[in-house]
Amino acid sequence: MEFSINSITTISTILLTGLTAGLCFTWTNAVTPGIGRLDDLGYLQSFQEMNRAIINPLFLVVFFGPFFTHIANIYLNRNQSNTIFWMLFAAGILYVAGVVVITIFGNVPLNEMLESTDLENPSPEKLKALRNSFEHKWNRLHLIRTITSVLSLLLLILTLLQNQFNTNTNL
Repeated sequence: MEFSINSITTISTILLTGLTAGLCFTWTNAVTPGIGRLDDLGYLQSFQEMNRAIINPLFLVVFFGPFFTHIANIYLNRNQSNTIFWMLFAAGILYVAGVVVITIFGNVPLNEMLESTDLENPSPEKLKALRNSFEHKWNRLHLIRTITSVLSLLLLILTLLQNQFNTNTNL
């Protein structure tokens, strides 16, 4: 079995997008609802620590790698059938707009706001206000990332199936 640059790019895009979709789904399904049950201080401290822990080289490759592999995948498949090309294009747009852009311009500023807050001796009112200005916005933006990463992954899988169908019908 010979792997072309196109195959390697497609596999990499599916793998990285799938890992990100799984990460987003897990946060949406378990992490944020779980820490949402904590009191205000516990919630804010937990979120600060998770934000600190998640920024690491492996996360950055998994989360931002698809930005580059989607672009490469679209370029390398520009001569494929219209259906495959447009599904890859839509998968890339969903990922870039729904994950990367939302992260950079939505979730990261909220994370930075939380990080810049000293949680050593805040008043209960300050904790409540900070949580109220953070939690619902962050969760809403993250839900967008979850949905768009899963849809992007689905479209990538469908392009594989479409490509397989095209290959089998051309025999």
